[in-house]
Amino acid sequence: MGIEATSKPMDLQDKVALVTGAASGIGRAIALRMAALGARVVVADINEIGGKETVGLVDSAGSDAHFVRCDVTSFDDARATVAKTREVFGRLDVLVNNAGWDIVQPFLEHEPSFWDKVIAINLKGPINMSRAAFEAFVEQGDGGKIVNLASDAGRVGSLGETVYSACKGGIIAFTKALAREAVRHGVLVNAVAPGITDTPLVAGLDQKVMDAIVKTIPMRRMASPDEPAEVVCFLASASNTYVTGQVLSVNGGLTMV
Repeated sequence: MGIEATSKPMDLQDKVALVTGAASGIGRAIALRMAALGARVVVADINEIGGKETVGLVDSAGSDAHFVRCDVTSFDDARATVAKTREVFGRLDVLVNNAGWDIVQPFLEHEPSFWDKVIAINLKGPINMSRAAFEAFVEQGDGGKIVNLASDAGRVGSLGETVYSACKGGIIAFTKALAREAVRHGVLVNAVAPGITDTPLVAGLDQKVMDAIVKTIPMRRMASPDEPAEVVCFLASASNTYVTGQVLSVNGGLTMV
């Protein structure tokens, strides 16, 4: 199935988007921006309170949203979430694999149980969700978009995030490989790699560590969640007709790979 070579506006009008980890941070910003562009949004998260808050924000802005409790580490949950999305809104057009988790600490302080959790959420989770969404896209027969949230940690490594960096490097490779397979079905697969972003996860870091990181960024500030969200929305929107298998960093110039 080919993709039309025509110019289209950046909108998601009448599209159905499923965003994991949308209870806060970048995921919430993605959900709100997609809704503003006309999408109906499924907010998928294990955080029911935050997830329902996101739904309320989307609803108050005049768009439609629905919360589904989803543990991305479970393939059964992934399939059930995609099925619920299609039940509520009739179809699925966009999957955003945003859910992620980590604790910054030296590798020698890690225990295998910690590795397992990081890998399950950050690597296995997007694989589970992508498989479930890809099945739906193929069944629907009219294409789709998958956008994975990678990280610059997966490009260059991140001190104190050894296993997380390995997972994000895996997401980058997964994005490229899936893009090659999916394009014959009209499905475009890309990744966005945020640098340090002002989210609840980052707020838990030591202020001296945060200040040191910011000093290394040419723009001398962290990203706001809205900035990677805007790039995610472009890749998911009608404007993107010819970009697939790519990884775009949103990091203020910290890395230029």
